[in-house]
Amino acid sequence: MKTKISDIQLKYGQWFGLLARLILGGVLFAAGWLKLFTPAKSQMAVRAYEVLPISLANFLGIILPWLEVAVGLLLILGIAIRICSIIGGGLMALFIVAIAQAWARGLSIDCGCFGGGGTVEPGQTKYLSEIIRDAGLTLLALYLIRYPVTRWALEKVSAKTSQTEKE
Repeated sequence: MKTKISDIQLKYGQWFGLLARLILGGVLFAAGWLKLFTPAKSQMAVRAYEVLPISLANFLGIILPWLEVAVGLLLILGIAIRICSIIGGGLMALFIVAIAQAWARGLSIDCGCFGGGGTVEPGQTKYLSEIIRDAGLTLLALYLIRYPVTRWALEKVSAKTSQTEKE
């Protein structure tokens, strides 16, 4: 008897979804939390990419940690999984573009993903590993967009509760 991909998805998909949700949510939450209380460093990290006007970079440096914490926490709890995965995956895709353009332009900066940021020595950059990490996180987000129902998600519990109340 051949095992179909759909059979594997039915058997293990919700567990993989839980893992994907915890990894993506955990990374977003940790990244945001580490920057949340040092807005000046976060602003400096965004400015270091030299892409946005200073005022917009400073605004983004303040808003981004809050967004990462909120989306990460919601993913960890399993609330609004699809929309949070769209936002999280979109952020990862933007981070990949930002890191790649910095690399292509020869900038020597720390990505600022987990605090810090700014100029570093040319040998201290980690562009390839950062792009690979963010690509992996983007793939997890894409999985969650396609299969948002996961184990131990509060969203699933609330959906069942509202369906039971209607009956």
